[in-house]
Amino acid sequence: MTCRAIIIDKINEVLEQTNNTLLVESLTDEVILFESGLDSLGFAILVALLEEELDFDPFQLMDEPVYPNTFGEFVAIYEKYSD
Repeated sequence: MTCRAIIIDKINEVLEQTNNTLLVESLTDEVILFESGLDSLGFAILVALLEEELDFDPFQLMDEPVYPNTFGEFVAIYEKYSD
């Protein structure tokens, strides 16, 4: 499973756990993360679930923190640190 597929799966899991729904038709690279249905708590849960699944947290590995605005930026961060 690709990073993108795992992230989408975990986003759906977080939305279900927090009783939220996806607010966009699909998760394209241009979707603003906080307009997708994830709030700040959901985002934190997502990062924790991804760390469990992937065995790394790219936000802890960064020299300088970067906060993604879009789904595409978020996926790119995980793909960069998955190597």
